[in-house]
Order: sequence, then structure tokens, then C-alpha cells
Amino acid sequence: MDHEQAQVIALQALAWLVGNDELCPVFLGATGGSADDLRAKVADPAFLAAVLEFITMDDAWVVAFCDTVDLAYDKPLRARYALPGAEAVHWT
Repeated sequence: MDHEQAQVIALQALAWLVGNDELCPVFLGATGGSADDLRAKVADPAFLAAVLEFITMDDAWVVAFCDTVDLAYDKPLRARYALPGAEAVHWT
């Protein structure tokens, strides 16, 4: 997946997250962010990576997001790996 595709998926994830009245406050609480931060950082690839990282923490969230935007279930994680910060992920 290229960087541009990853950003599109991350923006879709952000829109889905903002529209989720139950999950958005959890994300804001976990990140210490505010609604203003969501708007201000929409073009920041590292922030978009954080959105995808948050959503991919729970399979139910991935399924709900992907079903909403008609996306294959593996795409959010693949997009996460195409954005900044994934190079530091080690599964050992």
C-alpha cells in the first residue's frame, strides 16, 4: 500500500471515529486530545497513523469501521504500516 492510499484510509477512519459518539471520547481520552486537535491535525501523517493504531486495537472497531466504508478488514492495519512510526513496530 502506498502512502497516499494509507492517508485516504486514515482520513476515512478519522471521519468514522469523529462520527462515533461512544468511541471518539475514548480516543480523545487516550490521546489527551480535544476536538480542536482533531481538526488541526487532520493533515499530519503521524496523527493519522495514531488514529489507525487506535482503531486497530480492537477487532470489533476494525469490523465496524470497515463495514461502514466498505473496506477489506486488513486495510486499516496495512495503511497503518504505510504511515510514519510503523518502522518502530517489533513483534518480538
